Parts: sequence; C-alpha cells; structure tokens
Amino acid sequence: MQNGILPLWKEKGMTSHDCVFKLRKILKMKRIGHTGTLDPSVEGVLPICLGESTKVAEYLTNAGKIYEAEVTIGISTTTEDADGEVVESNDSYKQFSRQDILTALTELTGTIEQTPPMYSAVKVNGKKLYEYARAGISIDRPTRQVNIYELSLLSEETSFSGERVSFNIRVSCSKGTYIRTLAVQIGEKLGYPAHMSKLVRTASGTFKAANCFTLKQVQDLVDQNSLNDNLYELDYALEDMPKFEVPNHLEKAIQNGQVLDAINALQSQERIVFTRFGRAVAVYVNHPSKEGKMKPEKMFNRLPKEGDAE
Repeated sequence: MQNGILPLWKEKGMTSHDCVFKLRKILKMKRIGHTGTLDPSVEGVLPICLGESTKVAEYLTNAGKIYEAEVTIGISTTTEDADGEVVESNDSYKQFSRQDILTALTELTGTIEQTPPMYSAVKVNGKKLYEYARAGISIDRPTRQVNIYELSLLSEETSFSGERVSFNIRVSCSKGTYIRTLAVQIGEKLGYPAHMSKLVRTASGTFKAANCFTLKQVQDLVDQNSLNDNLYELDYALEDMPKFEVPNHLEKAIQNGQVLDAINALQSQERIVFTRFGRAVAVYVNHPSKEGKMKPEKMFNRLPKEGDAE
C-alpha cells in the first residue's frame, strides 16, 4: 500500500469525492482522503493523502490557499457562481477605472467577514446549508471572519466598461474563504450585483499547480511502477510546525503516546512535532485539562528509512 501525499490536479466536472473514488480504483486501496472540497465547476490543486498520510489531511485542509478567479459585474446568482439561477440583473452601462477596482480589492484585504452562501457545505443545526437551499428553506447563516492575505488584479486594462464587466483576480487566503462570496462583496463595493464566473485553485499549502498530476497521469505512473517516486512524505504537511528530535530518555514514552510534561515551545505554539532521524513520529499539543502537560494529537507508524540508525 502506498503512503504519502499525491498532489492531484482536479479537473472540471468532478467532485473531490469523485477523485477519491477513481483513485481507489487506480491504486487498488481504500485508505485515501482529500484535503478540501472543490466544486465540480472548479479545477485546481487538490492534495490527496494516501495510507498513513491520511492522518495529516486536516493540516493540509487548514493550510492557506491561492486562487485565480474571474469576477463578473452585472448579475448575481443563487449560488454566487456561474452555475446558479439569476437573482438580480443590472443591464445599465458600467464604467470603472483600474483604480476603482483596486480600491475595492484593497478594502477587502486583511481580516474580513463573510456569510457563507446558502449553496454551501457549512452545517447549521446538523444539516448542510445546501440541503436547506434545495428544499427551498432560507435559514440564518453564521457570519465568520476569514483572512485575505493578498488580493490582486490580474487583468491589465486601464478601464473596464460595458453592461457586463469581467476581470480576473488572484486571492491568497485562509481556510474557509468563499471566493464566490468575495466576488459578490467586490460587486457590492463597486455598487452592482456580481458573481464569480470562473475559478482555479493554483496552490494549496506548499503544493503548487506545477507539482500536480491529472488522474490520467497518475494511472500512467502506476503502469510505469513509478508512483512512489512522485509522492511527498507526510512531513510536507507539517512544514510550518516546530520540530524537535525525540530525546533518548523520552523515546519509548513518545512512541507509546504518553502524556508528558509540556515543553516550553507549546507556550507560544499550538502544536509541535517530534521527529526521529528527521522524520515525524508524533504531533503533540497542550493537554486540554492537565495544566503543564502535553498529549499526542497524531501518532505516525513509520518504518525506518534505509540508512536510519536503529
């Protein structure tokens, strides 16, 4: 069975679950997990965790993302993207300077509030919002804060005009950001209804488009018996966490997942990684009820690599 992270390029027309289903057939294994849902109309970077690496899927899901999107001013839709039914249409002639759009983008950079769209997988009272929407039920949605690290205008025009105005943006953002909602917010800043007309995810955490394989390419790698050479170790999901080589006197205790005295790094860090010969063996966090103690959040069963000391 393969173990590692496979950077997949999700193609249009498929759900993230469809990708996992097809990979289970290609790889002939069940223990596969994706790292964040992409809508069927969206293509882009979707890291896939195989085997033991499924334990770090949540860290990849929580990592920052980069998207390139097309915003269209003049129409809003039920789903806030091009797949929905038209809610509002404004056919007036519109004209924006480049600075008008840049100002709107600047005002939406940083920590902002978003209300998830009704057609989304956010749960309220145990049901996903899209389940309410499909039943024709409108429900109060929780507003939440997200971080827009960078929001730039990719289109090079100096002015934008017409009944429908479209332009391309790049968004670097935190987990939980809805780019289609951001498109609507950009429209609000410009004074018109808007929606997200196209979207591509170009990066997820440390994984970029250039790292990715399509499903067909994955099948080719399997046929050539070279898939393992193109997988990333689970350590890639832990890159931003502080690392500490396991002290000899704590080796057995950490291998057994024991509760231990917290190390100083956990006073300022949410979690830390213990390594053996440079490879992660456990992720530890502060104990929720025992002050001054730490407990394992993840344990990794990893065989020593060739050349590791015993």
